[in-house]
Amino acid sequence: MRLRSTKLPRDTVHHPVFARFYARVSVTADLKGGVAAYRAELLSGLSGRVIEIGAGNGLNFAHYPGAVSEVVALEPERSLRQLAVRSALRAEVPVDVVPGAAEALPVKSEAFDGAVASLVLCTVRDLPRALAEIRRVLRPGGELRFFEHGQAPGRALATAQRVADRTLWPLLFGGCHTARDPLAAIAAAGFEMGTYRRLRIPETGLQVPSSPCVLGVARKPFTED
Repeated sequence: MRLRSTKLPRDTVHHPVFARFYARVSVTADLKGGVAAYRAELLSGLSGRVIEIGAGNGLNFAHYPGAVSEVVALEPERSLRQLAVRSALRAEVPVDVVPGAAEALPVKSEAFDGAVASLVLCTVRDLPRALAEIRRVLRPGGELRFFEHGQAPGRALATAQRVADRTLWPLLFGGCHTARDPLAAIAAAGFEMGTYRRLRIPETGLQVPSSPCVLGVARKPFTED
């Protein structure tokens, strides 16, 4: 496919220390924390051409169903992108890993049947712009599959999230903001909300600011208002 040109630099994100940390922790979370099952649930039933925003080290790639004809996986962080390329070589569906930022997707409008946002909307610098870009590149009726950190329902943890986001958490964890409300942001971007469910990671034990999550699907409307 031909990527759309963009004025943004190739590496708009550079977190080499966090990248090494995430590469290790994410694999452990998949194997021992049950996150791999959430990835499989997230991607189940997808078909056609899919764009994945913030692919990280490519742990989703193994879970794409055979009905997916192509995945264009964007990852702005160079170290994680290199790991994603290795994961793409082992995937059972074609995966093209490319640099790019969520706020300026380097692809044509209405080019994809599905989009995947997996533990990434918490880190993008301009969330409304990123969601507007995802909506732009989806065909009418196309699905946005999301698996994201979210605002905690309880007052105590929600307060801890706000404190964490204003202090060291974004610096330590690659720009992550735990108190964002992905459901409200997705709806505000003009998507039609489908089914979703709230969960926590880990399921038991001590909760941290990033524990509350939401997994679900939204759709680009067939007609514009």
